[in-house]
Order: sequence, then C-alpha cells, then structure tokens
Amino acid sequence: MAEEIYVSTDIESDGPIPGPHSMLSLGSAAFTAAGERIATFSANLCELDGAAGHPDTLAWWAGQPEAWQAARAGARPAAEVMPEYLAWLKALPGKPVFVAYPAGFDFSFVYWYLIRFAGQSPFSHSALDMKTLAMAVLGLPYRDTSKRAMPRHWFGDDPHTHVALDDAIEQGRLFCAMLAQLKADAAELARLRAGSD
Repeated sequence: MAEEIYVSTDIESDGPIPGPHSMLSLGSAAFTAAGERIATFSANLCELDGAAGHPDTLAWWAGQPEAWQAARAGARPAAEVMPEYLAWLKALPGKPVFVAYPAGFDFSFVYWYLIRFAGQSPFSHSALDMKTLAMAVLGLPYRDTSKRAMPRHWFGDDPHTHVALDDAIEQGRLFCAMLAQLKADAAELARLRAGSD
C-alpha cells in the first residue's frame, strides 16, 4: 500500500468562499509521516472572472501590504495553475492527504479550484484538520484547542507571514510534531498494556 504523503496547504483569498471570491495564492508543502519535507508547490492566481473581493477581507488585506504584494506577484490564470498543481500532486511518492489549519477553509478553495480547472481532486472529498487532530491528542474540547494551548515543543522557528508557502511549511512542521506526539502516546499506551499482562 502506498505511503501517505501529508500535503500541508495554505491559501490566501479575497473572500470567505470560492466562486464569488478568488483564491489569490496557493502554497503546499509535502511531508512524510516521519516529518521529512520532500516537495513544495507555490503559485499566485489571477482573480476569477466576475468575482470580487469581500469588503471585510479587503480591509484585512489593507493592513498586510507586504503579504498582499507577495500574493499578487506574477499571478497566473487558474486554468494554468491548477493542472500544474494536479500534476505535482500525482508525482508525489505516495497517496496525498490534504492537511490544513483550518481545513474547512483552505480545502473548500483547493477542492473547488481543482474540480473546476483540473477536473479532479487526488484528495477525493476529504481533508485532515489540524485543530481536530490537536483536540484528540491533547484531550481538550474543540473550542479550547488553539495554538496557545499547544505545547511549545510542537512549534519550530518558522514565522507566520501570511505568504501561502511560508505558512504551509510552518503548519506542516506543526502537523508532523502532532503526529509524532500521537505515535509516542500510542507506543507508551501499548507498553503500559504489555506491562500489565
């Protein structure tokens, strides 16, 4: 069975949903279960025909001029970018699993764009939400599971820049730390069970 490859993904947009609003930037970093980063993909996309930025989102962007410039530099049509992204995903050495924080937002854009402009999604219809995984690992209620509640050793030195690829790499490393914690906890539980037999 093919190894799972965890595709940590971050998108930047000009509104809350795809279609009426546009995905401006897409960044993905592919990681193995052991935490090795094996590939990255990054592209800026032109706005959709007939779409418009949401006033609230545009107001937020007005306070992030450097990130806005990074998200608009060299933008290309989605009809070019998404087939390239699909080919990149298919070339990964394993089965791609979409990972994001929060997955509900980023996956809605990536899935919509993949289906519309590339005709398929190698992720199928599912995405792995990092906040949900952290809830399970930490044993906290969902609403109490925030980055402030997570152990400091899960975090590296990567900055959160609102540049899609930077944030995808940062979040991918955080996910791999969660996965390592989950495996360590499972191994410890197995050891305790074996000791009680």
